[in-house]
Amino acid sequence: MKKVPKFKTEKEEQEFWASADSTEYVEWKKGKRMVLPNLKPSLKTISLRLPESMLEELKLLANKQDVPYQSLLKMFLAERIDKELKKSA
Repeated sequence: MKKVPKFKTEKEEQEFWASADSTEYVEWKKGKRMVLPNLKPSLKTISLRLPESMLEELKLLANKQDVPYQSLLKMFLAERIDKELKKSA
């Protein structure tokens, strides 16, 4: 096994792993599955155009559930993505 080099920046590490073969550095068969409950996913801001009526309805539904409308939209998207992935599996 090769030794993983020390990196000065996260970008430097990303560039390394983008081209390196991890099997030369890690014995994956010895790896263990683990849960990282405090790990937050990376977020990306997007611009999304919606009809005003749809946005107002979304805000109304969010208000009934006492959540921000952006959070409700993410919940709706997550549910639908999960449904579609299960359907295509």
